[in-house]
Amino acid sequence: VQLQASGGGLVQAGGSLRLSCEASGIMFSINTIGWYRQASGKQRELVARITSGGGTNYTDSVKGRFTISRDNVKRTVYLQMNSLTPEDTAVYYCNVHLNRDYWGQGTLVTVSS
Repeated sequence: VQLQASGGGLVQAGGSLRLSCEASGIMFSINTIGWYRQASGKQRELVARITSGGGTNYTDSVKGRFTISRDNVKRTVYLQMNSLTPEDTAVYYCNVHLNRDYWGQGTLVTVSS
């Protein structure tokens, strides 16, 4: 199982970024994929998750600003992040839970004020 995350970078507050997570080694279309983040000195937290049927859930702090989506043909999950704030600064990881949790390598998002 491999999860390749990309799309992070430095952006000013109010800006946008789109993260991508390409998966291999799994039956992608039937699995729930999640985006998590970990800010410096804090625990990793769930940001958003999308089920095989396209159902989504978000942590409260990103509702209305972030959108998770998936393209089963490209085996990729996206996280569109709008209206970014410095509090969104973190390393973002994609995740799939099979017999255990699998994690991508993380992509750093830095939001400057």
